[in-house]
Amino acid sequence: MPRFMVERTVDEISMDRLKEITRLSREVAADLTGLRWIRSYVSEAEGKIYCEYDAPSPELILEASRRVGLPVDRISEVSIEISPEMFR
Repeated sequence: MPRFMVERTVDEISMDRLKEITRLSREVAADLTGLRWIRSYVSEAEGKIYCEYDAPSPELILEASRRVGLPVDRISEVSIEISPEMFR
């Protein structure tokens, strides 16, 4: 399954908003076959959320984002995943 990183610019990143986004994201991911939300990273300083997904296509991520009400600035497919443990 392809892996994707999604960059989002958001106006407000309060804890209440993040809880609501998380709840909606889990519901939508459960409803869309093949979509798996892995994790997200929040940069309050930049007003960005970076989300990691496994999905059969970027279009499925766009549909999930539309349902949740989140913007999508960019979707990048991950071609190689590396970690420090790989080079020990």
